[in-house]
Amino acid sequence: MDYIFYFGVTILILVFVHEFGHFAAAKLCKMRVDVFAIGFGKRLFGWNKKTGFSTGNLPKDYDGEGDTDYRICLLPLGGYVKIAGMVDESFDTKFKDMPPKPDEFRAKPTYQKLFVITAGVMMNLTLAIAIFAGINFFKGKQVAKTTTVGYLTENSAAAEAGFASEDKIVSVNGNEVSNWDDVVNQLLFENFGDEIKVDVIRNGEKAVLTIPHNTVIDNSEEGFFLPFAEWKPSVSGVFENSPAEDAGFKSNDIFLSLNNMPVKRSAEVIEIISSNRDTEIPVTVLRGADTVTIAVTPGADGKIGIGIQEAYTGPIEYKNYGVFAAIGQSFNNIEYITTLTFTMFKKVIVGDAELGKTFGGPVKIADMAVQSAERGVEFFLNFLAMLSLSLAIINIMPFPVLDGGHFIIILIEGIMKRELPIKIKIAIQNTGFVLLLMLMVFIIYNDIINL
Repeated sequence: MDYIFYFGVTILILVFVHEFGHFAAAKLCKMRVDVFAIGFGKRLFGWNKKTGFSTGNLPKDYDGEGDTDYRICLLPLGGYVKIAGMVDESFDTKFKDMPPKPDEFRAKPTYQKLFVITAGVMMNLTLAIAIFAGINFFKGKQVAKTTTVGYLTENSAAAEAGFASEDKIVSVNGNEVSNWDDVVNQLLFENFGDEIKVDVIRNGEKAVLTIPHNTVIDNSEEGFFLPFAEWKPSVSGVFENSPAEDAGFKSNDIFLSLNNMPVKRSAEVIEIISSNRDTEIPVTVLRGADTVTIAVTPGADGKIGIGIQEAYTGPIEYKNYGVFAAIGQSFNNIEYITTLTFTMFKKVIVGDAELGKTFGGPVKIADMAVQSAERGVEFFLNFLAMLSLSLAIINIMPFPVLDGGHFIIILIEGIMKRELPIKIKIAIQNTGFVLLLMLMVFIIYNDIINL
């Protein structure tokens, strides 16, 4: 239910913002909007001035010209705004044999058409900027001042690549790193899919590690590595009606000891809890600045009902931003993610990265939405902003059915000073729709098998 709820909230916000952009721009240009839909396919319910609230599809003899039908549809994978006189996702061509009406899309000048078709992307971009600016202003930025490698299991991808616990990373592909953000950016983003050379200090001596092409990408789902001494296991969430809730655990509690044994890793916490089924054990946690001791009795399944994550407890550099600095930093966030996205596209096209491991679909979105929501409002909003920006970038691509595809057609028609034949537009839309559907099936398939 969590997956359904957070996926629904995420899609509802993003689709509404995007489609409202098209809707508002069309209204500003005095175009008639027949449908404002969240979702595709069968109309579940909706409202318009002529029929009021109604369920199911509208009657076949319905003539609501001039009255927008606001509706929720069956498939929650997007939405659309049906503007009169435009060939779009609705594939409506009833107007093809009639002369253009003043309030139809096809009757408007090219600049207004381009404004309407790009307004959805601009709204998604605006949402991303607003969220990033808000986070920068209210929360600032926290940077972990460490470059030390975390605990590595013997068969982990990082260990097999040559890393060892407590390696201090000095540079990545010749670029010096001074904090963990630098390390992550260099390994996961700046050198995405490339062979990577890492300079480290190990036991007081310099060493050079070579990470083969695509190693980090192929293992990024499991996490490549973490800083060691400054990371401790902590509570990411407490389940309702669980032993942990009864004992008084709180989210973000940091484990110091269990059953009078100090712990440094999540695996140790899990091992101690699972080996003391139906037995009360003392637990010492760090809650804010206070050390708290509580007692909990694991259930017969060897669980207490918590999520476990790693919490950084080392030195942190705080960066605070004023209003204008926060907005400026949000544009830096936009630039960084946009550059990364196009770098990923390039890697996929030239075969340096797999499409299924680089981009996710609805299942992946639902999974990440739940994970980000469980970590708090800030993480969920940050995820929403990145997804909104990704939606803007993808939608502006010059691909049939997408806004970018419509943009190219409108531009060509503007240069030619006449419309393309309706049959050609429908053929382009059909082709784009089939290709997009096939791509969606492929991505969902990869989402499922990579769960």
